[in-house]
Amino acid sequence: MSILDKVKHHREEERQLVWEGTFAEYLEIVKERPEVAQTAHSRVYNMIKSSGLTEKDGKKMYQFFGEEIFGLEDAIEKLVEEYFHPAAKRLDVRKRILLLMGPVSGGKSTIVTMLKRGLEAYSRTDEGAVYAIKGCPMHEDPLHLIPNHLREDFYEEYGIRVEGSLSPLNTMRLEKEYDGRVEDVKVERIFFSEDKRVGVGTFSPSDPKSQDIADLTGSIDFSTIAEYGSESDPRAYRFDGELNKANRGMMEFQEMLKCDEKFLWHLLSLTQEGNFKAGRFALISADELIVAHTNEAEYRSFISNKKNEALHSRIIVMPIPYNLRVTQEERIYDKMIRESDMAHVHIAPHALRVAAIFSILTRLEDSKKQGVDHVKKMRLYDGESVEGFNQLDVEELRKEFPEEGMNGIDPRYVINRISSTIIRKEVPSINALDVLRSLKDGLDQHPSISDEDRENYMNYIAVARREYDEIAKKEVQKAFVYSYEESAKTLMDNYLDNVEAYCNKNKLRDPLTGEEMNPDEKLMRSIEEQIGISENAKKAFREEILIRISAYARKGKRFEYNSHERLREAIQKKLFADLKDVVKITTTSKTPDESQLKKINEVITRLIDEYGYNSISANELLRYVGSLLNR
Repeated sequence: MSILDKVKHHREEERQLVWEGTFAEYLEIVKERPEVAQTAHSRVYNMIKSSGLTEKDGKKMYQFFGEEIFGLEDAIEKLVEEYFHPAAKRLDVRKRILLLMGPVSGGKSTIVTMLKRGLEAYSRTDEGAVYAIKGCPMHEDPLHLIPNHLREDFYEEYGIRVEGSLSPLNTMRLEKEYDGRVEDVKVERIFFSEDKRVGVGTFSPSDPKSQDIADLTGSIDFSTIAEYGSESDPRAYRFDGELNKANRGMMEFQEMLKCDEKFLWHLLSLTQEGNFKAGRFALISADELIVAHTNEAEYRSFISNKKNEALHSRIIVMPIPYNLRVTQEERIYDKMIRESDMAHVHIAPHALRVAAIFSILTRLEDSKKQGVDHVKKMRLYDGESVEGFNQLDVEELRKEFPEEGMNGIDPRYVINRISSTIIRKEVPSINALDVLRSLKDGLDQHPSISDEDRENYMNYIAVARREYDEIAKKEVQKAFVYSYEESAKTLMDNYLDNVEAYCNKNKLRDPLTGEEMNPDEKLMRSIEEQIGISENAKKAFREEILIRISAYARKGKRFEYNSHERLREAIQKKLFADLKDVVKITTTSKTPDESQLKKINEVITRLIDEYGYNSISANELLRYVGSLLNR
């Protein structure tokens, strides 16, 4: 299907969604599908829910945000469960402005944009369908046509509460165009669109001296006063402010706290009473979600000003910190690169991971918990197992600094430095060392970093370099092992046979001679020592392995090579230790012989085919690891 065919197909689909009828016909739709009469807050919540929800370790993961927002599951869960969910149930929370507060490039604007784009798409589905009085510039809820004294009766018949008064313009139209016959008022289905200013609005502050309140609430159309005779005639008013156009959906208030105070006062009655003042009219009802965003410094300044106290109680602040998980930070960089013109450049494996390690280290607070440094904390947050710590320790660390992640290096800085690396190097491939070097060079040019932070960040670059050294050595050593997984599995099975015999006080049978023999203590210790298991702790470790095997067996599962994280690490290290000398000789030989050359070519091929390198980055990795092993 060509692009023009797709455009035609889309146009046809849009035509099929169009609906127009009378208010009486609309009530039949409401009776059949009450969700069409839901509030703006309820619509947003149901939109988020409709994309799917999964639970992992007691935490809710909303799929709606899954493809764009990484590592902020806790913040998103709090946002949905503490704001959108109760607001959808008409609790008092819906009478508050939602303020997303966090550091630059932390995801605030992305969240708001996703909500706006999501609403646009949701209004085109059956569940998210929205209907409005035809010809109304504010896309008013048709149920406002029901007189106040009949709304209790309507609730008893339909189970739907009606809030808000009919707007001045539609009150006049009802009398003049329909002679008061509510049932004949034309109703149409509307589709949210920020571009067409339907149900989605954005207000951005500018110079307070030149910005007009009409940008929010609309203004008088002076060209029509002669025709209609009065400024208080609603036909002489343009209901085209952002609050008017965002009715039934949501309005983004960009950098709200930078705004002049007179603009903020309009939000007081809108949030609390669901209406606002415009021109020479009675209060105009509006049903919309107001989302604003700001940084922490501006928010602290705002709440310290006593004049703003009336607004304080009408704002719900949701902290949106930086992500604190290395694997998720990698996804952020990968997404930003894919969306840029840099996507064609080969970025060697682990280059983004090393940048992520550096970024996360800058965002972590110093824990008072004994034995926890930044690196261990980083690994625990990323779901890695660290000896001596468990999930409860991770929860304690999170509670120690509830607002952790509000400071540190932002993702845009890292992407800027990666861009700089690509442009400066002028080759179609960059590696982890190139990225670290660029991050280090950029710290001197970063305007908002203090001397103390700069010194700390230099240390974190050194830590990230050490982490990469270990990753690089493992990568090369792993590539040197022919059929690595098979070798590891064989070694593990041998270890497990010996452990089982040791714990059950049995003997093993030699597969060749058939003779009985004691468990191979030397083999078991050579593996356990790789992860620091002491002589005194070996019995407990072996029994733990046996218990894990039994647990798997009870569930009908097979104990695999990856079933025990620490045992897998020990097996890897044992294999690597046995290979170290081979790797060292082969990678550092200036004049490799034929067999060494063959081995190098095999390793490069494996790095390219199985580990994601290209020929340039694979050769660079081998040279670097060779230099490491020679130190």
